[in-house]
Amino acid sequence: SYYTGSEVLSIRGVEGDFHVKLSVRARFINNRCTACGKCTDVCPVVRKKEKEWLPAQKAAYISSGLAFPAKYTIDSEVCLGESCGKCLDVCDYDAIQLDAKDGEIELEAGRIILATGWQSYDAKRLKELGYGTCQDVVTNLEFEKLLAACVRENRKLGRPSDGTLPGRIAFVQCAGSRDENHLPYCSTVCCPASVKHVLTLAEAYPGIRTEIFYIDLRLTGRNEKLLTKAEDYPCVTFTKGKVGRIKGGDNGSGPVLEVEDIIAGTKRVESFDMVVLATGLVPSPTIPALQTNEYGFYRKDQIPGIYAAASCRRPMDVSSSVKDATATALKAMQI
Repeated sequence: SYYTGSEVLSIRGVEGDFHVKLSVRARFINNRCTACGKCTDVCPVVRKKEKEWLPAQKAAYISSGLAFPAKYTIDSEVCLGESCGKCLDVCDYDAIQLDAKDGEIELEAGRIILATGWQSYDAKRLKELGYGTCQDVVTNLEFEKLLAACVRENRKLGRPSDGTLPGRIAFVQCAGSRDENHLPYCSTVCCPASVKHVLTLAEAYPGIRTEIFYIDLRLTGRNEKLLTKAEDYPCVTFTKGKVGRIKGGDNGSGPVLEVEDIIAGTKRVESFDMVVLATGLVPSPTIPALQTNEYGFYRKDQIPGIYAAASCRRPMDVSSSVKDATATALKAMQI
């Protein structure tokens, strides 16, 4: 069984006899949902967007195309309820439950695997990089959502400030990572993610010039093939140098970067239409009483019967997370 919209309230017991209390938020669409999308097609209400320039979602929505389970949910804060009821009329599977309530349940388990994942470092703490003060400075996760929506819907990419197609985009690596003032560790996935972004742009928008500013490029295994591929595109440039400051341009022009070009031995001050910050990874909120390291990630040595897996232990890419989760599951199944 799986429980979406849930939060662990407490874990008690010992290996072989754990009791886990969950708080379960009402989803208002039950597990009979087949993700047909009819509810969102007829829904008249649009949810409040995280950013004005990000894609809009209806009150009946699915978080992403890769969500598990592939089922819709309803945002109770904006849903008009039974006074609207259009989703009730079109659902062929009796999956709409507008009277659902939040609740608590208790589960019994012999062993527990922690796989709570990660979240992005708060870019507003990187005051020198202009996030929050310059509209055309975005995080890599925000850019992923924007770019994926544009490619999926076959529409033009537009920069946040005015919706125009950007001519030059800068990617700033280690935004918060490998910095004693923020995150001392390498966040692992930032370099491959940025290289993937410039490859997508090179193929979908060949007229856009991109430049990646990096301390070191850390792409291992098959990810190194992505780097080799990106280097072959004339519209992609790699510059070794840490960006020291980003500020808004004059008269509505794009963000201005101050960066030391290590190879050329010069300091550059240049304007770009957009800047994408490769923000680091931090652990998701952890469960009280469980062991974490100095960075807030779960330690491997929990009490017997509790195992931490994948990126809640340390930053990992998808491939590493799958391998680690598989090994952890096998360990938990051993008697």
